[in-house]
Amino acid sequence: MENIVEIEGLSKDYEVGFWRKRKVRALDGLNLNVKPGGIFGFLGGNGAGKTTTIKILMGLLYPTEGTAKILGSPIDVVNMRSRIGYCPENPYFYDYLTPLELLDYFGRLFGLDAATRGSRSADLLNAVGLEEAAWKRQLRKFSKGMQQRVGLAQALINEPDIVFLDEPMSGLDPVGRREIRELIAGLKTKGTSVFMSTHILSDVEALCDEVAILRKGKLFATGDLQELLSRDTGRGGFEVIASGLSPAAVAQIEALSKGSVVTAKPNGIAIEVANEESIEGVLRTIRDNYGKLISVLPVKQSLEDLFIEKPAAD
Repeated sequence: MENIVEIEGLSKDYEVGFWRKRKVRALDGLNLNVKPGGIFGFLGGNGAGKTTTIKILMGLLYPTEGTAKILGSPIDVVNMRSRIGYCPENPYFYDYLTPLELLDYFGRLFGLDAATRGSRSADLLNAVGLEEAAWKRQLRKFSKGMQQRVGLAQALINEPDIVFLDEPMSGLDPVGRREIRELIAGLKTKGTSVFMSTHILSDVEALCDEVAILRKGKLFATGDLQELLSRDTGRGGFEVIASGLSPAAVAQIEALSKGSVVTAKPNGIAIEVANEESIEGVLRTIRDNYGKLISVLPVKQSLEDLFIEKPAAD
């Protein structure tokens, strides 16, 4: 299969207002293809249309215009649903079920036998980092982060070909984020495709093969993550980070090369120079003034730079 998700001309209008209703376009002519076997990052600010897109793909909303396919089938084909998983941003389950009961329920919906439901439930609850002592506790007693872990487990109970995760790190502490990040990375090694919406850019850089960025319901950029970050942005050059320099030494460095840019950092200063020829003079000045060299790195565009980059038309 060339593409595991195919979106063509997808738009969604909402009616807002009370007496005088008007339509607001939340999604505007989205075209997007996702290849199988990878982790796809779906990015955008609040109100960009990410959750609307995922809800349309899941059949929870109807599009105003356009079409979409998952696993080669139109999104209204019911039997295709048995091959996908979904965890919403704020999963909500029946309060008085336990995690084991909940996963058993979802396993029954997918037609799994009792032995498979039991073993798979235990494996998944371990995988998402939920302590065994909580497996038989009612979900109403769970924190948001614990409910998020159970939501991820239920999304994987059927061993889907593709799983859709809307803000999967929401409500998790740093340890939980690391565990879920490792779980998502492990899905790729098993051949499961992941379509992930998130605001945590560091997780995207660590996990994703390809990304798409939405702006006000429209596609702003898409493609291989490393290729997007390695685009020529006109900055180039190198960044030298040093500490232990006096204001006079910093002024000396600024005067050394008119093309250098010096900015304060928590651990010292960052000196951005235009080319390799300028580095030697900066390093010599650091040594002569008894400064400490921390790093020398080429200047590259970060995902944050790409995320906040203004469209050419602006």
